[in-house]
Amino acid sequence: MIVTLANLAEVAFGDGQLLPAIAQDIDSGEVLMLAWMNPEALRQTLQRGRAVFWSRSRAALWEKGETSGNTLTLITCHTDCDRDALLLLVRAHGPACHQGTLTCFAGDALLPRERAAPALPFLAKLEAIVTARLTAAEPGSYTVKLASEGPKRLAQKVGEEGLETALAAAAGSDTEFIGEAADLLYHLTVALRARGLSLAAVENELRRRHAARS
Repeated sequence: MIVTLANLAEVAFGDGQLLPAIAQDIDSGEVLMLAWMNPEALRQTLQRGRAVFWSRSRAALWEKGETSGNTLTLITCHTDCDRDALLLLVRAHGPACHQGTLTCFAGDALLPRERAAPALPFLAKLEAIVTARLTAAEPGSYTVKLASEGPKRLAQKVGEEGLETALAAAAGSDTEFIGEAADLLYHLTVALRARGLSLAAVENELRRRHAARS
């Protein structure tokens, strides 16, 4: 389940009122850290758009990076199948570990001076946004409206955008070509997520084909 303020009560905190919360970098896929959340920490995380946890040692809420500046920007929050564990897909601003490493699972690895930017990170964010809107069925959302019109309409839109991209590639300016390509990528992402598929599946297929020809 994708957690929102609207369905917060459906998270199974139980008698202990604490759940493990795993923070995962949405761009690299790295598991950054494990902390704990109570209902108020989760509510504030969703409201602020930044990770807020519950400190068991201090018995108090704390926002990640409130003193160091190494915050975690929330992209989406998910529960597991039993709704009693949390997965935060985040974008990290600095090292996640208090020891100065990128993750709390990095052992003795040192934080490099510059972290290499992942390829096309916004596509991962776009996919997360599309997924959240389809799951929450946000009223007024073009993404939701498009998906609700069914697979044939989605296929038609992908075809239209593909043709417009091809025409721009043949005779349009660079700006027109990039704009049409962006439209195509967006509609393709919606079509994939509406079928429960992901951009990662497409990437895996490209990797498979490359490996087969190597």
